[in-house]
Amino acid sequence: METKEIDIGGRLLAVGPGSQRVMAIVNVTPDSFFAGSRRQSDAQIVAAVETAVRDGAAMVDLGGYSSRPGAGDVPADEELRRLENGFRVVREAAGADFPISVDTFRAAVVERLYERFGAFVVNDISAGGLDPAMMPVVGRLGLPYIAMHMRGTPQTMNSLADYPEEAGGVTGDVLRYFVQKIAQARAAGIKDLILDPGFGFAKTAAQNFELLGRMDELSVFGLPVLAGLSRKGLIWRTLGITPAEALNGTSVLNWEALRQGAAILRVHDVREAVETVRLFRAYTRK
Repeated sequence: METKEIDIGGRLLAVGPGSQRVMAIVNVTPDSFFAGSRRQSDAQIVAAVETAVRDGAAMVDLGGYSSRPGAGDVPADEELRRLENGFRVVREAAGADFPISVDTFRAAVVERLYERFGAFVVNDISAGGLDPAMMPVVGRLGLPYIAMHMRGTPQTMNSLADYPEEAGGVTGDVLRYFVQKIAQARAAGIKDLILDPGFGFAKTAAQNFELLGRMDELSVFGLPVLAGLSRKGLIWRTLGITPAEALNGTSVLNWEALRQGAAILRVHDVREAVETVRLFRAYTRK
């Protein structure tokens, strides 16, 4: 894949070989699966953002709705309240030009945030599947879009991990899914598109490892790929530890994700991910 420039309201961010980027997770939620990522007070958000920027994050991913398996639903007005406050604080801490991604599947939330704050990256766990208005809104506003592979909802996805081997297994399903989603995104006028294979979403640990080992097949689309492996269940369940103890495993799998062509690592621990990227670039000289 060639390096692409993502246009965030006139601010260009290069992503790709030699320009792999680290995205910092900042959850303004009380129930994210990793307790260490929860930021609710302004002071906690500021501290997290300042640390992420200092440690080399290229972008902050702001989430107001926990998408962990079995998570409870959050009303749209509450999600928006969390994100509006979080967006304001991130801007104050990181500066008006620092790239922000918003983790939401609701088009109305995107519209409201855009009206108040201007351009950002939309990170949609459902790739438009949970809100048919999402892609048309993103295209109309000219925003970059991260489309993730998922089945069902956070409440139901654990029961939807059946991927027949005769149909190519989980990787085959992901590839077919993105053929459809890319066509929908282009039809909606979305120009800057990033693919996320959705590790941990409607997939068993074995399926996640299979997908990671074949992630380079996504290069057929010629688009940047985001890998979100940070402290997820395929790490801590496999090792018999907790999410709080899964940093070392995260670094190991992030290296493999880079080897498989990831352009963006979405992580809780920025310094360690940035070091992984630096070592990978030195090792591969790109």
